[in-house]
Amino acid sequence: MSKPSSIEQALKASDDRPSGFDYMRLLLSMGVILAHSRLLVGSDASAGPEGTFASYTGNLSVFLVPMFFALSGFLVAGSLERSRTLPGFLALRTLRIAPALGVEIFLSALLLGPLLTAYTYADYFRDPLFYRYFLNLIGEVQYRLPGLFESNPTTLVNGQLWTVPYELLCYIVLSVIALTGMYRARGYLIIVVLALFYLGQVLNTVVRPNLEFNGAGGSTAIMCFVAGLALYRFREKIPYSGWLCLAAITFSYLTVLLPIIPNGMRFAALPIAYFTVYLGLLNPQRNVLLSGDYSYGIYLYGFPIQQAVVQLFPAFRTPYWNFLISVPIVVVIAVFSWWLIEKPALGKRHLIKAAEDRWKARAPVQTPETV
Repeated sequence: MSKPSSIEQALKASDDRPSGFDYMRLLLSMGVILAHSRLLVGSDASAGPEGTFASYTGNLSVFLVPMFFALSGFLVAGSLERSRTLPGFLALRTLRIAPALGVEIFLSALLLGPLLTAYTYADYFRDPLFYRYFLNLIGEVQYRLPGLFESNPTTLVNGQLWTVPYELLCYIVLSVIALTGMYRARGYLIIVVLALFYLGQVLNTVVRPNLEFNGAGGSTAIMCFVAGLALYRFREKIPYSGWLCLAAITFSYLTVLLPIIPNGMRFAALPIAYFTVYLGLLNPQRNVLLSGDYSYGIYLYGFPIQQAVVQLFPAFRTPYWNFLISVPIVVVIAVFSWWLIEKPALGKRHLIKAAEDRWKARAPVQTPETV
């Protein structure tokens, strides 16, 4: 078989199900744990193997969230085009995200908190922080529970929740693009991409330069999502090229990891999205690692489990040991999350399709193909 010349051909070569995206989700979620292993122990090791380990995790971490959002934008665009209605698409996304997120929030507040808090049970359950923590269910992020992880270098229960509001904003942006017809009219989609780049990246850098931080903030995450979405929408026109991938990686490295451009991460969304999609479209043989989609559970549960390891094993407060101890625990929980929560929830998709059938029978509605 000849090498695909476009992103669309690469998709068709794997029947629109390349395993590369599945492997990438696993690697990125494990990368998040690797990066957090440095953050959560305080990373005071600066020499020897520990210092080298911490240095590598620090360099790695800046790409993780942008790649996650770019990957999500590309795959979600495909899901949108396959859906029959926009409400049905949003309901399916909710079904994929909300159940595991809700369980993680309840387990943190009702199990992890009471077990490890420095407070008495009575004081814990009376504290306003306990009740406010459930606001995470509606995207209003709360990071702390009463008396939990007070002796750790950081007291956050699940710092990874910072991305949730921006994930919701991505779906709002996508819905607006679809409802206004700009997704279908690709010329308008280019205008949207350029406008978001100017407002969220260029203007943001001029107005709010931050020379001490070159990571990915919320606007960069959204820009990466939109870049991934645009790559899918123009998939038949965009080359699938190893050389272009290498150029995208090089540009991303120069702008993000070298102090050439202030806040260079804000200008690398499209290159990051391209090399993420290129790697995701690779199609290596599937194995037991892909018996379920465990990446979301790893991503969700990793931070609180790592925090618990920091508290329970003070003699092992190094990035290396935090990673090695946390990973097996997180993977086991992620496997249970997939088979007991996420997969059964996705098994209810037929209810959404039935609702769509009833809705369409009553009145004509716009579909993703027409908006």
